[in-house]
Amino acid sequence: MNNLLTQDGFTYGFDAAVCSQCEGNCCIGESGYIWINPEEIKKLSVLLNITVEELKLKYLNKVNYKFSIKEKKLSKDNFACAFFDLNLKQCSIYEARPSQCRTFPFWDYFKNNEKEVYEECPAIKTIS
Repeated sequence: MNNLLTQDGFTYGFDAAVCSQCEGNCCIGESGYIWINPEEIKKLSVLLNITVEELKLKYLNKVNYKFSIKEKKLSKDNFACAFFDLNLKQCSIYEARPSQCRTFPFWDYFKNNEKEVYEECPAIKTIS
């Protein structure tokens, strides 16, 4: 388990080696918000070689004063991030993914809902 990433305050770790064996559970599922801040928007527009305005129009939803990445509807209650490559089963903007994606699975939400993260992510391992 030399690939096990840990973070203070969490009773589990993340085995990065298992990530490649997953079908993208963290990028596919129920509809939700994939928050992206102004700095991340600029970085992503550079990666995609489009203007910030083009990025906002094509790939983002404005939610009050913030932005969220659009989702693709796969079936009735199943969605995928607009940037998740369904064929390769990987993120197509990995280098410029938002901090929400970079910090998964170490979200405060999972501190009180640990069972959910184990169900969602096969790379989650209990720290002994």
